[in-house]
Amino acid sequence: METIITDPELEHAGFYWREHEGVRALVCAPLEDAGFANGFSTRGGGVSPMLENSLNLAGFNEDAAENILENRRRFLKLYPGRWALAGCWQVHGSDVRVVKNMIDAKPAQDEHGDTVYCDAIVSDAAGVLAGVKTADCVPILIGDAKTGAFAAVHAGWRGTVAEVATKALARMVSDYQTKPGDVVVAIGPAAGACCYEVGSDVIDAFDERFAPAADLFKPTRTDHACVDLIKANRAQLMAVGVSEEKIYSAPLCTMCRTDLFFSYRREKSVYGKVGRLMSVIGRKQAV
Repeated sequence: METIITDPELEHAGFYWREHEGVRALVCAPLEDAGFANGFSTRGGGVSPMLENSLNLAGFNEDAAENILENRRRFLKLYPGRWALAGCWQVHGSDVRVVKNMIDAKPAQDEHGDTVYCDAIVSDAAGVLAGVKTADCVPILIGDAKTGAFAAVHAGWRGTVAEVATKALARMVSDYQTKPGDVVVAIGPAAGACCYEVGSDVIDAFDERFAPAADLFKPTRTDHACVDLIKANRAQLMAVGVSEEKIYSAPLCTMCRTDLFFSYRREKSVYGKVGRLMSVIGRKQAV
């Protein structure tokens, strides 16, 4: 039985919890109201040893394939209907995969069976659930109610510097005639400005690409600072015409809340392997 769980802070930000058989996801209500099934997974309710009973949804080199597939089966039960999950092999870049129909929507393969390397998936097809994997990077879901087009984006610091979110939106514009002012955007749990410390290489990369970039950083020690990737992605989307009032950011840091989420930066050195979260979006189905 599905359970809806509300929290005042999350509700104010535009989100609520949905839970089914011990598996919980964070849902953006305005994106759902615009006609899009969506959600950001959490770490509980699975079968993976990351730690015990973790819902690891990717990382076949760090977990058994049967565990990941069972976890995905459990996660997708939060979204009734017939779905084809579309993904890709993420490389911290800015390439975009366009999925035209359910047949194309193999998790990380194109129509020829070749591996697809990219960091954003765009579609308007019914029955397609676009998904990206994260464990501190920023997951971004974009939906256009007028055209039915949608996108799932994985934005780490490299992807943010490469403006992967706006490139995904640009493909929605070129392929589906989306108008940036019409879209609703949900930015999910990620490493926040409170915790995500980076070195001079990242600071320099932002300074070279964006001017000014100083407001994205809070100095911590010599040649180090905490970076606000969520703020950076919001600014990029607004710069190309997305309404600030239509961008919803989850007030949850993956590094602070390892009780709820996987965090590569917090857990890799401790456990040696880290699970992956999944963020999904697709056109709502009648059930």
